[in-house]
Amino acid sequence: MAKKATDTFPRQNARTQRFTLGDPRNVAVSPDGQRVIFARSRAGDDPMNCLWVLDVSAATERLVGDPATLLAAPDDEDLPAEERVRRERMREGASGITAFATDKAATVTAFALSGRLFLAGLLSGHARELIVDGPVFDPRPDPIATRIAYVSGRALRIAELDGSSWELAAEESPAISWGSADFIAAEEMHRFRGHWWSPDGSAIAACRVDVSSVQRWYIADPANPDQPANEVRYPSAGTHNPDVSLHVLALDGGSTEVMWDRESYPYLADVKWPSADRLLLTVQSRDQRSLMVLEANPRTGDTGPLFADGDTAWVELVPGTPALLDDGTLITCADREGARRLMIDGEPSTPIDLQVRAVLATQGDEVFFLANPISDATVQHVWRWRTDRTLVALTTEPGVHTAAVGGSTTVLRSAGLADAGLVTKVLEDGVDKGTNLESFALQPLVRPNVVIHHYGPNRIATAVLLPHKHDGSPLPVLLDPYAGPHAQRVLHAQSSYLTSQWFADQGFAVVVADGRGTPGRGSEWERAVHRDLATAVLDDQVAALQAAAADYPLDLSRVAIRGWSFGGYVAALAVLRRPDVFHSAVAGAPVTDWRLYDTHYTERYLGDPTIDATAYAATSLLPLAGQLTRPLLLIHGLADDNVVAAHTLQLSNALLAAGKPHEVLPLVGVTHMTPQEVVAENLLLHQLDFLQRTLALK
Repeated sequence: MAKKATDTFPRQNARTQRFTLGDPRNVAVSPDGQRVIFARSRAGDDPMNCLWVLDVSAATERLVGDPATLLAAPDDEDLPAEERVRRERMREGASGITAFATDKAATVTAFALSGRLFLAGLLSGHARELIVDGPVFDPRPDPIATRIAYVSGRALRIAELDGSSWELAAEESPAISWGSADFIAAEEMHRFRGHWWSPDGSAIAACRVDVSSVQRWYIADPANPDQPANEVRYPSAGTHNPDVSLHVLALDGGSTEVMWDRESYPYLADVKWPSADRLLLTVQSRDQRSLMVLEANPRTGDTGPLFADGDTAWVELVPGTPALLDDGTLITCADREGARRLMIDGEPSTPIDLQVRAVLATQGDEVFFLANPISDATVQHVWRWRTDRTLVALTTEPGVHTAAVGGSTTVLRSAGLADAGLVTKVLEDGVDKGTNLESFALQPLVRPNVVIHHYGPNRIATAVLLPHKHDGSPLPVLLDPYAGPHAQRVLHAQSSYLTSQWFADQGFAVVVADGRGTPGRGSEWERAVHRDLATAVLDDQVAALQAAAADYPLDLSRVAIRGWSFGGYVAALAVLRRPDVFHSAVAGAPVTDWRLYDTHYTERYLGDPTIDATAYAATSLLPLAGQLTRPLLLIHGLADDNVVAAHTLQLSNALLAAGKPHEVLPLVGVTHMTPQEVVAENLLLHQLDFLQRTLALK
């Protein structure tokens, strides 16, 4: 689709949801390698996802599920509360078919639209509604495609193919739910589901979540005082978590609780069914210094350890683990000798100069995984390990790569600096036969003028962006970091720098740095923020700025910083702690007092504040309010249920009490993400105006 004549980058960026619309997503491959299933909207500014299938042998795509024909009013989604929460946890701003599940052979898929259940035959290409008692959330066919499990409210239900449905686990009370992931699991462990079919379809392992002990918080909409506040159960640091247990529910009516030491290992991070008589579950201690993979007997509920790991700081949860090879070999990951390594039956099997990021798939005697050189986290490659101990990189071009695997088919998804979008190639037996999944994503109106450096003895990954055709004169500087755990900004991917380049084109030199605490650089690098989320993080931003100034014409008398979430925390921290370096800051959705953030994330780094609150006091922004001497703009969505608006409001109150002028921009009806087109567009423009005003650029 061509760009609109009136487009500006902020408008285009907002309309395309940061250029993610129209691109294939949720890519899965059938076990026989014959079908690639994925979601994609019809255009780069169309938020409505459809379901598609690529027939690998014919190299042709077929539309399988289209909300425009399946729903009478597809643009007016009536979503169950659980689905809205899932999309928020996954930062999903699109609509339509945003999630789907298949049977084991990937011949049938189920998905929900507006709380209604739909089935599609991936061979026939036909989709139909199955009218059942709803609303329907997270529908999943059994492995043999004879029925569907789904969540409805707080109950777990079974739908038969004739449209009848029945409760497998009934609602017990408003505080107890069956079959869904709790807030902590979804937000911090990336476990977005709460029920799993047995391989023979005779039973389901289901989470029972009891939030009765979790504190109640109330998120109101001040713009609509006639509406009641939204009650959420938010487990902030040091408070009670939900009580999560696992139960095997037989379709014939039997029920068995899976037993483990839940007092010592309260976090349930992962569940898998290797066979009908064997369950695997990953559990983690509250302080996250200990992790165990347990094998459970689904008939008796008894468990025993298969793998254990411990660390004096924390044990990382690695996506895709644990996994099993066909012969039963256990695949895990653990930090050993300074690197995150692939563990084969408990033994390290990747070199110490490689940092494993995720396990993608196991197949036969092969493990497919993501990793980067421990010296350079700006790239990510797809690797294959075999039981003959051969280790092969399946991608070699600089960029960020991932993959989906099934049978002899591998789908590679690659981003690089040469192009803004993803290229999705379908390989057969490792051979590129020219089949790509088509992308309808729009081309951005900006093209990054970026150079990546590794500065100083710490080799801080730093991207520097200048205006196109810059004349060499000194430029005001904008630091544009995230800078915290579990996220990177400096990547060999053009899409990482689009907004940064737009700011550069307004007359800034933009510096983006990933310092200590960001992922990919090994155990010591990540653990540099243990007990202190401020000092090393801010020091590395300053170090990157000073190193860049030796290579580029930077005006260090006019330095600003902007960020969102953890980046917002760093931006506010920068002007409070280092006004000698930073002259203006925009802090979006900042964490200002870590006591107000959730248990699993915060306690991993700062410990339990009920035992020792020293690290919390040392990293809070509130005691620093009296030190503000620079312009500070605070931005916060009032509907945010992750970093709640109280963070910004409490800092603003402390600043006002200290007599420190500052600006606050409340975003009505906005959560932690800003998918609303008008809000997202004008938010960029407002930040630009603030930076230009406060740095005397206009």
